[in-house]
Amino acid sequence: MSSKLIIIRGNSASGKSTVASRLRSQLGEKVMFLQQDVLRRDILKVEDKEGNPVIGLIEQLAIYGKNSGYDVLLEGILTNSKYGDMLRTLLSKFDETHVYYLGISFDETLRRHNLRHQSSDFGEAETREWWREEDYLGTDGEKILNEHVSEDDLVSLILKDIQRKQ
Repeated sequence: MSSKLIIIRGNSASGKSTVASRLRSQLGEKVMFLQQDVLRRDILKVEDKEGNPVIGLIEQLAIYGKNSGYDVLLEGILTNSKYGDMLRTLLSKFDETHVYYLGISFDETLRRHNLRHQSSDFGEAETREWWREEDYLGTDGEKILNEHVSEDDLVSLILKDIQRKQ
């Protein structure tokens, strides 16, 4: 049985959680949905710094999903400097991989952040500190999508990519 790994990355407020949740609901059974923020903040309650334990947890859970016959959908900021080595290792262990980077401008990031219910949790200064321009993995087949691609189009594009190889 072929194993799929789908990674959706991008800065805060880029739409990755929304797109991944929509994909999850459309993909049906046998898809393990891993959310970096849930694993880091809710399960382990650790800071997102170099060498944090969620990096290994994500890798172990993804491999567990693959070995149990699941496709794995992973979403998060997943900065290249902290998570890149682990992500490239994971990509080499799956039969079929799809990597998407939702690249939006800093101004659009702030606009979207201000519309979110978490907007009072942190402001422009923190967002500027976390934001990374063009934080690509640089892997074969990585698709970079900008802020002009609608949420509906993102979901359709990813579903088309996945189904094309089934």
